[in-house]
Amino acid sequence: MRLLLVDGHYYLYRSFYAIRGLRNSRGEPTNAIYGYAKAIRKMLADLRPDRAAVIWDCGLPERRTTLQPEYKQNRTAMPDDLRPQEDWLQENIPLFGPASLSVQNTEADDLIASYALAAARDGAEVVIATNDKDILQLTSPAIRIYSTAKTDAEPGGFVLLGEPEVQKKWGVPPCRIADVLALTGDASDNIPGVPGIGDKTAVSLVNEHGPVESLLSNPDAIANPRIREKILSSKEQILANREMVRLDEDLPLPSPWESFTIRTDYPALIAALRDCEFKGLLAEVEAEAGKAGAGAQQELF
Repeated sequence: MRLLLVDGHYYLYRSFYAIRGLRNSRGEPTNAIYGYAKAIRKMLADLRPDRAAVIWDCGLPERRTTLQPEYKQNRTAMPDDLRPQEDWLQENIPLFGPASLSVQNTEADDLIASYALAAARDGAEVVIATNDKDILQLTSPAIRIYSTAKTDAEPGGFVLLGEPEVQKKWGVPPCRIADVLALTGDASDNIPGVPGIGDKTAVSLVNEHGPVESLLSNPDAIANPRIREKILSSKEQILANREMVRLDEDLPLPSPWESFTIRTDYPALIAALRDCEFKGLLAEVEAEAGKAGAGAQQELF
């Protein structure tokens, strides 16, 4: 049993910026919708999962904003042309087959983590489609990352990143990525790091001393006195950062993962794509529907 979990907003922004200027005859922006449609269909073809869901951010959890009130406050507002496309996708993704869900005041990372670990405990193989560094810490024999990035895969192809690939990219095991981030911070999320501690130094410290709790409990083991002083003077920040990047792994699940049966609603999908005026994509889906003999919902797998 293979479960596919998709980081909704990562693909939303990626699709929006990859394809610019696409609109229908009414002047409505459709570039993100088109890119997302192509991406989700490619995932389903590449992976042939048994169950699938797209999971969206829906506000920030109180535990993170309490720890660091400026968390993600550096993010720019969503572009005006993207907002209606976000609404369209959240509503219409189920027409392509996967479920679409979010939980109030919950980030997608945490809900993905909770679903991935629940499914893995049940014996499922889990694939997560994302480029989010925080989620890489989930990688295990049962959980891999779907990537089409040029640095990972051949053009038009994909790879599944497991523990060896993630460790090669980061220089630490997946379970220690959060410790590296606790030291370096994460500028994209407005999480400050230890001044003067970059990626290479953080990786070296974690490999030599283990998790940040071990590092902080035995600072005398840090040979370099300048680095030791930087670590000691930033102890509270390091501990706060470690809690910030910790994923919630046992959130209440709004629906069981087994319920994410993949069904393409061809009639409704064709109508939606026709309304967007996607000629080539519409022809692809119509041909696919004809081969499937799909007069109604078609269960793919």
